[in-house]
Amino acid sequence: MSSPPSHAPSGLNLAQQEAVNFMHGPCLVLAGAGSGKTRVITHKIGRLIQAGLEPKRIAAITFTNKAASEMRERAQGLIGRAARDVVICTFHALGVRMLRQDGEALGLKPTFSILDTDDITSILKDAGGTVDAATARSWQWIISGWKGQGLTAEQAAVLAKDDNERIIARVMGHYEERLSAYQSVDFDDLITLPLKLLQNHEQVRQKWQGLMGHVLVDEYQDTNATQYEVLKLLVGGNPAAGARFTAVGDDDQSIYGWRGATLDNLKKLPVDFPTLKVIKLEQNYRSTSAILRAANNVIGPNPKLFPKNLWSDLGEGEPVRVVDADSEEHEAERTVARIQSLRAGGLSHGGPQYQEFRHFAILYRANHQAKTFEKALRKAQIPYKVSGGTSFFDRAEIKDLCGWFRLWINNNDDPAFLRAVTTPKRGIGHQTLAQLGVFASKYKVSLFEALFSSSLGSVLSAKAVGSLHEFGRYVNDLEFRARRTMGAEDARAFLLEWLKEIGYEKHLYDGEDSEKVAAARWTNVMDFCDWMSARCGGQLDDAAGVSSANEVKSLLEVAQTVSLLSTISEREKDMDVVTLSTLHAAKGLEWPHVMLVGVTEGMLPFKLKDSGDSAAASLGGSERAHEAANEATATHLQEERRLMYVGITRAQRSLAVSWTRKRKKGREMIAALPSRFIAEMALDQTTIKEDPREKLKALRAEFAKKVLDTAAAQAQAQARPA
Repeated sequence: MSSPPSHAPSGLNLAQQEAVNFMHGPCLVLAGAGSGKTRVITHKIGRLIQAGLEPKRIAAITFTNKAASEMRERAQGLIGRAARDVVICTFHALGVRMLRQDGEALGLKPTFSILDTDDITSILKDAGGTVDAATARSWQWIISGWKGQGLTAEQAAVLAKDDNERIIARVMGHYEERLSAYQSVDFDDLITLPLKLLQNHEQVRQKWQGLMGHVLVDEYQDTNATQYEVLKLLVGGNPAAGARFTAVGDDDQSIYGWRGATLDNLKKLPVDFPTLKVIKLEQNYRSTSAILRAANNVIGPNPKLFPKNLWSDLGEGEPVRVVDADSEEHEAERTVARIQSLRAGGLSHGGPQYQEFRHFAILYRANHQAKTFEKALRKAQIPYKVSGGTSFFDRAEIKDLCGWFRLWINNNDDPAFLRAVTTPKRGIGHQTLAQLGVFASKYKVSLFEALFSSSLGSVLSAKAVGSLHEFGRYVNDLEFRARRTMGAEDARAFLLEWLKEIGYEKHLYDGEDSEKVAAARWTNVMDFCDWMSARCGGQLDDAAGVSSANEVKSLLEVAQTVSLLSTISEREKDMDVVTLSTLHAAKGLEWPHVMLVGVTEGMLPFKLKDSGDSAAASLGGSERAHEAANEATATHLQEERRLMYVGITRAQRSLAVSWTRKRKKGREMIAALPSRFIAEMALDQTTIKEDPREKLKALRAEFAKKVLDTAAAQAQAQARPA
């Protein structure tokens, strides 16, 4: 294929330049995998500032804190100090900004709490009268889906397909009442409540439209219906007013349908904004031609909203390999052998610069597939990390501290109250708390408010009331002090003194059989204190993008944004380890060498039959049911094909795709077939079989021969007369 000229003088190619320079209307940038979309967004921010738009009136919205941090870093590197005032954050962080400033229009105090998954499960169990966490989690999933579509509990009840959904809609109503009482929100509310603000409160809408001079949305294909409505209202929603936004995305990388993301948002753009400018970025700067050809071939059968064809001028590169294996253990052995072979120099085009462990990734469809590969890597003494493993903020010790923070900020947060009052234990028993709970429910007040009630003595002993009062006064004192604690040094001193006061280190050691585990947990607490202190001192960016960076903040201000963060990304930098990751978690990342594993029918694509069956079941056995089943299966297959495409396009220099003849299903082994996607890659038949172990054996033999030859040459040299 002949390639157009690669670069314009600015370092951007012509399509990228066009996207950067188009500023006066709605713009959709179709950015193929590895086509430099972050580069386009950061350059466009610079161009908008250069054209006279105030930095604080530019908003760049991403989907993860990590992506927001990276974009902020790159924008500051390109633009300098002005980039600090640009709003670069996630959709959820923007929602927090809007609700902290204007949520009172919806009855929400600026100090509202953001609940985590455990709190939500606990509240749903209570709201639905169940003790089963799995049931509560399944309700949470369905309620989250309804919220993503912008539905209230009443609307969900009307649209419910069966009795089970009608019950869940009723539970959703009770759940919403509790959230309101606790002055708390869940993650879905951070999108649905700002939408209500924009839809129902004209002054708020005009304020935020005035603040948004230009909105850039990264990974636009991952937006759900509610996020699209928020975007439309933020940019004016009126084509005649010349809506100014840049949506950057790729319909071929839409892999979050199960989470509510919809390609309808791409279809709606040209309809809702008839003057929409569509620009395609088709030059890939990441992968070799061999890898891109396989990717283009796989995605080919999917229907196209905006057809495009990726190309690269990085050369043909190594052929894509297909590795077959007898079982999952055999597949893991071959994968490890491939890593060893490539590290030993078994790749002609890889070059020595791609031989570190961090240059390798093993990607799979589902979390449970990691275990076999972990065992094989440990056996070979190869260091690795499982991406998307336990988040730092999911650790019990960090949740304990965050529970206290939430209570300082919002006294109505009952889940936070219960965590703080019992961790560490302070002589307030479960019976006392149960009676306090009954009292609070009766008078419709929060637990914290109830403990100061003058009539509490009628249901609790004087000793119990005294203990509760002491706790309440202590929380108020901490909140007062945290509000006035400014900067890194004071914040660290405050946190260390507080942990000493509540005896948290002793609590950790008392609660663990292993001293080593307790010490590791205490180290996490110290790391967390350092991190909180650094943010108070403005030494670290606010990773979520809720507040401006590089300014000294109070400990209470920093504590308010903690719930939005999912990882301390600084902890993961520069680790020389092999990455194990699901395909979903790998999106947006890249590695020189990628091994796509477990690529069998039923795994990738994943259980096609199930999607058709569930669609048919919901409509009975009619002809319409069969049509719905076929349609559901086709839609599911298209998303799975996009997932395969995402996996292929993570690879820069080499790609191996492996499958097994047998795989585990529960406790039994079942026969497996290679995924249809392997055939769709349309690889050259002469290059599709490889046994990395044979390659490694040959390399070792070659190395041994070189050692022998060198030794023989040295011996010969020594034997010669001087």
